[in-house]
Amino acid sequence: MAKKTVNVAMIGAQFMGKTHSNAWRKVGMFFDLPVQPVMKVMCGKFPEELATAEKWGWEETSLDWEKVIARPDIDIVDVCTPNFLHPIISIAAAKAGKHVICEKPLANTLKEANAMLGAVNKAGIKHMCGFSYRFAPAVQTIKRMIAKGELGRIYHFRAAYQQDWIVDPDFPMVWRLKKKHTGSGALGDIGAHITDLCQFLVGPISEVVGSMKTFIKERRVTDSDTGITASAKKQKSVKMDTVDVDDAAVYLAHVQGADTLCTFEATRFAPGRRNFNSIEIYGSEGSVLWNQEDMNFFQYFSRKDPATLQGFRRIHATDGAHPYASNWWPTGHIIGYEHLFVHEMYEFLSCLDKKTASYSTFADAVACQRVLEAVEKSTTSRKWTKV
Repeated sequence: MAKKTVNVAMIGAQFMGKTHSNAWRKVGMFFDLPVQPVMKVMCGKFPEELATAEKWGWEETSLDWEKVIARPDIDIVDVCTPNFLHPIISIAAAKAGKHVICEKPLANTLKEANAMLGAVNKAGIKHMCGFSYRFAPAVQTIKRMIAKGELGRIYHFRAAYQQDWIVDPDFPMVWRLKKKHTGSGALGDIGAHITDLCQFLVGPISEVVGSMKTFIKERRVTDSDTGITASAKKQKSVKMDTVDVDDAAVYLAHVQGADTLCTFEATRFAPGRRNFNSIEIYGSEGSVLWNQEDMNFFQYFSRKDPATLQGFRRIHATDGAHPYASNWWPTGHIIGYEHLFVHEMYEFLSCLDKKTASYSTFADAVACQRVLEAVEKSTTSRKWTKV
């Protein structure tokens, strides 16, 4: 008997569009789904973006997202655009009765994020925000360990998300460096991920104090959104634009109803750190460490081990005992970054007819946005700020 199908429209056709396209294409191959997704329409801003649509598996293309959302044959709208477009597209999709998936951070401001949450709740549709790192088998295993009390009382959550892609002063202006397009810099781009991981694994953050810094305050303008062009390098006089978001942010936090002390660092100025997304959790009974650059492994220390055997053990999170792993390869055959998005889509599609969600909803994203806004406020006031 053929499965019921759901038609997907993806808005946004660059980096995230590529990862989501791969996920939509693979999820039904490797996971048993209650419904089968159909990659109906890929919508982009420029005609040249749409040249990849057929290769990625999309049946149709469009340059008009409003017309796509209005189509009665579209069931799910997947928003992969720059941040400033998230609210208008997601709210329009909700009003049209479509289920909505939106990349993180949910919006540029808490006010916009709350409006998005209100729209999806009013429409009664399913909604997910793409905090992809939740869906690593190792992270899901750590979540289960904490829920079972295997780490005991959590004393510390430590997270650092470090990148280096804009450390070169000749790197040009891109949309991620303008507040009107992105909301904030490293804080919203990668700080959102580690903030969400904290709230997913340990608990809601109640107050913060932080500091943010912009190291390079002007960038040259080019006609490319991907890198400095050869012609721009040769120019004697180039147009410059102001960077008005943070290059790095650090913040401390307390977890609501617990004594847990949290520390966060989000920076795009750490040479040699390509995508160093690391968490450390220390509890009364043990500790765990995980890093996305080595995502198939995590380290575990248990105080219950005999004195002669104590030490961090390296756990290979690729056998069938770990969430999602049995759907892929034999034990020891690792998975990669792209698989996390497949897991995301699997969870979303599996919950279309359920009352509860096993993924990060817009409500989770708003909770994260509250923390990010509080960090920005504390940076200005130089005081602890309630979330």
